[in-house]
Amino acid sequence: MSCLPCNSLRAPCPGRIHRVRLYTHPALGESTGYDYTRTGNPTRQALEEAIADLEGGQRGFACSSGMAAIQTIMGLFSQGDHLIVSLDLYGGTYRLFEEILTRYGITFSYVDLRDLEAIRNASRPETQGVFIESPTNPLMRVTDIRAVCLLAQEKGWLAIVDSTFMTPWFQRPLELGADLVVHSGTKYLGGHNDVLAGLIVTRGEELSERVFTLHNSMGAVLSPQDSWLLMRGMKTLALRMEKHQENAIVLTQFLSGHPAVESVFYPTTLADDRQVQESQASGYGGMLSFRVKDPKWVPAFLSSLKLISFAESLGGVESLLTYPWTQTHADIPEHIRRQVGVCDKLLRLSVGIENLDDLIDDLSQALDEARGCFPTTLRKRV
Repeated sequence: MSCLPCNSLRAPCPGRIHRVRLYTHPALGESTGYDYTRTGNPTRQALEEAIADLEGGQRGFACSSGMAAIQTIMGLFSQGDHLIVSLDLYGGTYRLFEEILTRYGITFSYVDLRDLEAIRNASRPETQGVFIESPTNPLMRVTDIRAVCLLAQEKGWLAIVDSTFMTPWFQRPLELGADLVVHSGTKYLGGHNDVLAGLIVTRGEELSERVFTLHNSMGAVLSPQDSWLLMRGMKTLALRMEKHQENAIVLTQFLSGHPAVESVFYPTTLADDRQVQESQASGYGGMLSFRVKDPKWVPAFLSSLKLISFAESLGGVESLLTYPWTQTHADIPEHIRRQVGVCDKLLRLSVGIENLDDLIDDLSQALDEARGCFPTTLRKRV
């Protein structure tokens, strides 16, 4: 439902979509609390309060995309600052850091954050923050968030956690010591592949005020319509995440035993990762990755899928397969991709909520088909 014209708006109306850009004032020097929709909008505020409550944070901020949320957070840093970052993080984050922010004098070191000594060795006098993905994208490495955040507190660094894969249903980084948590709301929180959004949650009043200033000044805020769509998706978050995980656990077992598969990556596949995951989260999520034994099989495998879609995203109710080599991580130099393990045999599977037998049948027939086909050429992402 749309709101009435702006001159009738005196307070937030529950259930309405406030498609307005400005608000009238009762009198000179008085305000309803809303002045301009970039600074505040009742629909967006409802979403921001909801995500702050789910994460146990001070304030929430809704941005126009996940990357816009990360860019807003990066405004907390200045020329000459240095950050320590998860080794195999999302390629879009790497692109933002290396192709854009380095031009403004911010530098980054990429470290396996499971190794605290490696973090200490990477630190510099100018280090001001640590950026954690856990589990990482796409190799599902699990960082001990509590231990890294404790180290960050000792050093006076800001600790930022991208918790997109877990959502607050499974993991709440602020309760583990993080200062900020960021989500691509496009993914599991939205859940239906029909909204582009990013979310930030902060811990503490002073940091919240700083992020509010950045959010308002940069202006990459979420529209009222998309805020409403995201809240609609979040209503079924718990049900969806449990089903994603239920399917993912079984598919991990299936792929691990398939003769065409070399290795599988999920928070349960390594004993150490599983132990850490269970100490800081209530689940494992719906994302997994796997390597086939021959990269020449990849094109035929992808083209043989019938139920699962070959697409560059994750977190929706539909199962999606991504080829990081030419899609999500294509902007990372090849030697770095290979060094961190993002090779041309790796596929990332966002497990949907479809019938489990149908998913197994689709993966099985596509893998079998790929082993018997000649390779074709994959189109590189534009």
